[in-house]
Amino acid sequence: MIDFEHACSLIAGLHERTGIESTPLSQACGRVLARDVHAHVDSPRQRVSAMDGYAVREADLAILPVRLPVATTCYAGGSPAPDVPRGSCARIFTGASVSEDLDRVVIQEQVHEKAGEAIFEQAVGSGRHIRAQGSDFRRGDMLLIAGTRLDARAVVAAAGADRARVDVHLRPRVIVLGLGDELCAPGTARESELGVPESVSFGVAALVEQWGGVCIGRVLLPDVLDILERAAGGALEKADLVVVAGGASVGERDFAKAMFHPHGLELIFSKVAIKPGKPVWLGRAGGKLVLGLPGNPSSALVTARLFLAPLLMRLGGGRMADALRWIQAGLALEMAAGHERETFVRALWYEGRVLPLPEQDSSAQRALAQADVLIRRPSKADPVQMGGCVEVLEF
Repeated sequence: MIDFEHACSLIAGLHERTGIESTPLSQACGRVLARDVHAHVDSPRQRVSAMDGYAVREADLAILPVRLPVATTCYAGGSPAPDVPRGSCARIFTGASVSEDLDRVVIQEQVHEKAGEAIFEQAVGSGRHIRAQGSDFRRGDMLLIAGTRLDARAVVAAAGADRARVDVHLRPRVIVLGLGDELCAPGTARESELGVPESVSFGVAALVEQWGGVCIGRVLLPDVLDILERAAGGALEKADLVVVAGGASVGERDFAKAMFHPHGLELIFSKVAIKPGKPVWLGRAGGKLVLGLPGNPSSALVTARLFLAPLLMRLGGGRMADALRWIQAGLALEMAAGHERETFVRALWYEGRVLPLPEQDSSAQRALAQADVLIRRPSKADPVQMGGCVEVLEF
């Protein structure tokens, strides 16, 4: 059994990556860049006004108050204003081109206009309100690096760089296999006194999509080894990553690893010293990655967040750190000393602090839905007083 950091380092060392494709920028959000994005144009394209107001020469404001005839009006997207005679000004709007001989834009709130003249009565301050050509970035500048997961902000930068398409990694194809004779499809459990609605595979499939993968199959399987072995082979042929939920502990009917043995299963790690989720394992079979999760809902989703999310980022060309962003937060109440194993406590945000949920059972589903974060408690950690700092991960 290894510790959490060791398991993460093994995931970080994986060499598997998905392929590359070009995608329209309109469809790129959430994808991982495969190649750097360089600007095709300057931004701004030319010298432009940063405010609505009046473009003037500094020298014409040497003595205040002063009246300057408004010689022309300039709008964003229009050609640069024609020559503005000395002793006059131009009405100008944000984004409009500013000719080189005009060296300041006075914001409209500081100017009165009457009968075609702009009246300047007060000192205009130090701000010139003019953006130089290329002051944001120059043509050829690198704006986004390979491995970046594109969010709305990154898409804005790519579009502003005049990029209609970007090269991204293919989304990892994932098949989720749920194991257990006691499980039945949601909506059918009420038909039997012993039926248990299968919930884990739905949550895992949703997390796959959330972290950049595409779930191409979600199958509920009985505890029959030959059926499981055939299902494992079919999944390995189609997917980049197979996730099996359940059958990951011990016992004669725990088939999660056994079903992959005919396909050459080689374990990368098996069992991690964490609570919940000790039975989690990772291996290769048939040239593909296989991740085994516990069958209890909370354990499965906690381990999926801790291992599947970074695994998807790594497989899809991204940065593991994007999936494991630990931050410091204050506690809303005190916490007792840590467990023998490193523990991940489900908690919610409460008045700017994190509040551990009272129900931490590995099968609890109501508390799972309430949790906002996981609090990371090292093995045998000291007690933490209310208001003390702990490490948390958005859940």
